[in-house]
Amino acid sequence: MDETEFWELVDGSREAAEGDPDEQADQLVERLLRLDPDSVLDFARHFESRYNRAYRWDLWGAAWVLLDGASDDAFDFFRCWLIGQGREVFEGALHDPDSLADLLEDFDEEADGDGEELGYAADEAYEQLTGTVAPDLGIPPAASDPEGTPFDLENETVLAERYPRLWDRFKG
Repeated sequence: MDETEFWELVDGSREAAEGDPDEQADQLVERLLRLDPDSVLDFARHFESRYNRAYRWDLWGAAWVLLDGASDDAFDFFRCWLIGQGREVFEGALHDPDSLADLLEDFDEEADGDGEELGYAADEAYEQLTGTVAPDLGIPPAASDPEGTPFDLENETVLAERYPRLWDRFKG
């Protein structure tokens, strides 16, 4: 599976779910079940590598603004959700987390930002296809600390300065 096929699966599942993250996970599992187990593992590798790439302080700050705070788990689920938003939003956020203010049509902190189930879709599909747990993907784990320079996520002045567009749109 190449990168284009990965993103087509992500986009197709999001569109079918009309943006609902839990429904998107269900749609993704359905689509993955149409593939062979090796292709499902390829999808999982693509997902995991992007999930690890997004383990960054600057993205955590953006998640903090959008979610009005983000614990370790909340940030993990946010990264899954971010992948679920598709290539343009994901890559745009990695390039400039503050650009999420422009890339997201709307954001409801009660309904959006939590893609936990998306993170399990490939594992679930693999188990249904094979009756066994997915093997190790061979992807190096994310670093123990996020990439970049840490900053005080609880300091609203710092957040407003680092993410002026997100702050104006979602906190202003």
